[in-house]
Amino acid sequence: MRKQSKTFFVTGTDTGVGKSVVSAAILHGANEMGLTTLGLKPIAAGCDDTEEGLRNEDAVLLRRYSSIDVPYEMSNPISLSLAIAPHIAAEQEGRSINLARLEGMCKGALMQRPDLALIEGAGGWRVPINARHTLADLAKALNVPVILVVGLRLGCINHALLSAEAIRADGLAIAGWVINQAEPDMPYAEANIDSLRQRIPEPYLGAIPHSGQSVSVPELAQYIDINVLL
Repeated sequence: MRKQSKTFFVTGTDTGVGKSVVSAAILHGANEMGLTTLGLKPIAAGCDDTEEGLRNEDAVLLRRYSSIDVPYEMSNPISLSLAIAPHIAAEQEGRSINLARLEGMCKGALMQRPDLALIEGAGGWRVPINARHTLADLAKALNVPVILVVGLRLGCINHALLSAEAIRADGLAIAGWVINQAEPDMPYAEANIDSLRQRIPEPYLGAIPHSGQSVSVPELAQYIDINVLL
């Protein structure tokens, strides 16, 4: 029997904490369970200019592990060249990002009705997309629960607790949180994880090791328990 369709917004404690790798691992795990999946990257700042147009490596990764194939422009509707804050990148390109339009594009993609959909943000919870709105406003407009990716490095406890507090204050549920070992030799890694588990009551989905360039997404997927999401 097919499980009920689930959609989650994936955010991180900072930029570069592994949101895309974690998202890809979750998508792969769902694929292995026979579920249909779709990963979206609504805004991507830092895109390569290719023959097919601007392409972002995180969006490409999500597409690779999505079982539902949609046009690139549907999975990554806002592609920006500069790898900087989205609102600044858009300004530099003479563009503007409209929240209502972005919400509509996400809802349009979700009409594919996957069993599991992940909508990956950019950077952390409060990243601006224009003068008035942040990516948190997109998650609020879509009214979906949030998966928080915690980059395990110095300062992560403070960043994780503040992020979780902000998500709750915005009225959204935290469906679960994942540790990604952003640094290969983090001192007292387990002590940091234990500290977070004591302080974040929402479901702990697991910790993936530092991946570097050698560990594949299917290998990383085994470290994340997605059953609580489903």
